[in-house]
Amino acid sequence: MVTRDHERFYTNELADVDGSRIVAQPSNRGTGVAIIAALLKLLKLAPGAMVGFFPSDHYFADDAAFRATVRSAIAVSRKHPDSIVLIGAKPQWPEVEYGWIEPGASMTSRSGKPLFNVNRFWEKPPLATARELMKTGGLWNTFVTIGYGSAFLKLLTRTVPSAVSQISKALTQGDLDAAYRDMEAIDFSKHVLSQNQRQLLVIPDEVSGWADLGNPVRVIETLIRNRIVPSWLRKMRDVPRLFEEITGVGPFDRAAY
Repeated sequence: MVTRDHERFYTNELADVDGSRIVAQPSNRGTGVAIIAALLKLLKLAPGAMVGFFPSDHYFADDAAFRATVRSAIAVSRKHPDSIVLIGAKPQWPEVEYGWIEPGASMTSRSGKPLFNVNRFWEKPPLATARELMKTGGLWNTFVTIGYGSAFLKLLTRTVPSAVSQISKALTQGDLDAAYRDMEAIDFSKHVLSQNQRQLLVIPDEVSGWADLGNPVRVIETLIRNRIVPSWLRKMRDVPRLFEEITGVGPFDRAAY
């Protein structure tokens, strides 16, 4: 799923991807609308497909560990075909800019990884709440979600039926532009997942080193934490000032990185 406004960024990245696998949205109408459009197109081609949604602005320090967690989520989905499996990252600090998942009762998992029901979603909670969630086993919401397409469609139809109907009609007519012009933005976590936790399960991801690169502060923090020095950063003459301005933390110790 891409947005036309970002074409200059994704053209080279997706040069070797068949055009039938790309859905170019006319505009950004939130994660919920993007997921509906992708899901309906995919299910038309493969009605029994298992699907996964992976945000493009994430970083994993240990790719192998993340793949193992995804494999576990796939195994859980096969055992619970009517459920949607979320991957929640173990928090490293009481972050107030992330969404949080409050796990519920523990369940058995063939993979050996912990598996829980979902009690509640907390979107960007205040610091006191984030601290309490961290103490009681709360997880950062990575937004990585896995399950059968039919399970996703059932949840979406139950929570945002008009959006599903609009996008379905637009895809049939080959005119996404018309649907997107009148479409209200839908946040998948806020407007869909948090409205019906009974269909959700969560697997903790404790070792992959997940990070969200959604803003400059998080990018710099992730680079520093993982001792990554990309070429563009090495070329900058005033790294200490840049680091301090973006993060509000200083001084930057160039020798350490």
